[in-house]
Amino acid sequence: MANLDLEHDDSYPTDANLSAAVGVQKACAFEATDAWLSDVAFNADGLVPAIAQDKDSGDILMLAWMNKEALQQTAQTKTAIYFSRSRGTLWRKGETSGHTQHVHEMYLDCDADAIVLKVTQVGAIACHTGRRSCFYRRLALSSGEPKWHTFAPILKDPSAIYGASQQPLDIGLNADPSHMPDTPRQVQASDVLNQLDAILAERKQASADSSYVASLYAKGINKILEKVGEEAIETVLAAKDLAAANDMVPSDIDPRQMPGISYDTSSTIATEALVDDLVYEIADVWFHTVVTLAWFNVKSERVLIELARRFGLSGIEEKNSR
Repeated sequence: MANLDLEHDDSYPTDANLSAAVGVQKACAFEATDAWLSDVAFNADGLVPAIAQDKDSGDILMLAWMNKEALQQTAQTKTAIYFSRSRGTLWRKGETSGHTQHVHEMYLDCDADAIVLKVTQVGAIACHTGRRSCFYRRLALSSGEPKWHTFAPILKDPSAIYGASQQPLDIGLNADPSHMPDTPRQVQASDVLNQLDAILAERKQASADSSYVASLYAKGINKILEKVGEEAIETVLAAKDLAAANDMVPSDIDPRQMPGISYDTSSTIATEALVDDLVYEIADVWFHTVVTLAWFNVKSERVLIELARRFGLSGIEEKNSR
């Protein structure tokens, strides 16, 4: 893998002069020859995929595209500049969000058709959804059926980054700002359940091969209940795995020194993956129980009302009142 080291000095252009640096041709070593650019195997559209990787942690942050000019200007300014395929123009990472990327090194792969940028991510947010990385979905392979799960939290509300009506410019690939997920602060449990009720009602009229829920309806209540039981068992197993992880560290060992184990001030020790797995499995249980309610045309709001009724009522009193 070829390497272009950009750390001959530690100075980075400021936001105030960066736009000028991008637009003005500079008499520097990069322009003395374009030999290094000719080594890059651009595709038929004159583009090459560029992966941004955190310099210190090694985390993959995002994937975008570069043409020859973007690659050259990135090397000149030591700031990530990409090419927008939808707008047909260059865009500097962070030009609307402020989340710029300082580039330390650039790598070319063995086929010369992919670039890796070692960067420092300003603001610790690379994704237009407000997450640290654009790669925030992981394929869970532990269960019988592979499923994509969102595991990374939203660090900042996208509307607070870009403004409620402003469309982000610094997005890579085919990201669609209209598909930005709601943040937890924007979502109320009752709203989620009402939307889910409506979708599940629609699926009753759909063909079995059009969606997962429609296929469950076609197979009948026994199949739905089977899924409830299956997800409940997987929840129990996920909880036991998490409990085992919390108990695995001897008391005379500092867990903060153990690789792969996260540590917080409440002394809870667990890998993030195990915590995520428990959340995902519980979400699966909840989902399939709501599907069960929908089978009987019972709105999920009934469950919320029942839970609200129990506030201020002791568990013993509630049980005795049945």
